[in-house]
Amino acid sequence: ERCEVVDGQPECVQESFSTCWLTSGLHYRSFDGKTFDFMGTCAYTLTTICDPDPALPAFSVEVQKEKKENSKVSFIGSITIRVDNVTVTVVRAENGMVRVNNHRSRLPIFLSRGKLQVHQKGKSVLIQSDLKLKVLYDWDDHVVIKIPADLSGKVCGLCGN
Repeated sequence: ERCEVVDGQPECVQESFSTCWLTSGLHYRSFDGKTFDFMGTCAYTLTTICDPDPALPAFSVEVQKEKKENSKVSFIGSITIRVDNVTVTVVRAENGMVRVNNHRSRLPIFLSRGKLQVHQKGKSVLIQSDLKLKVLYDWDDHVVIKIPADLSGKVCGLCGN
């Protein structure tokens, strides 16, 4: 829930989110609930706004997938989140660390005057922005992305509709 003023009165408003996930580097579930497998080895956009619109937040989440040695299976090499002209890259197995605009930093980090927060949550890193984008990555093979439900029909990428 979030609090806001409606007709001059404070009111709690239920927030709803759309969720996408990627696991084992090849199993996906999109924001609209479709599940599929994809084993490419390249950089892929998981989600971004389809058509630039000044009324919508500008962000992107990308995954770099790499090939396992002597295998046809790919794995997550890194996740890159771009929000407010800030780039945060989380590299596989660099636990407790992220790269902010290509500089390694220890967690927690508060960027863009607190609008972008990066901290550890259990064994994962949680990146969340004031626009309600949340990205959770376990530094291994599992990514969860949450966006406000009202954006779900406006996003493209492997997580998009």
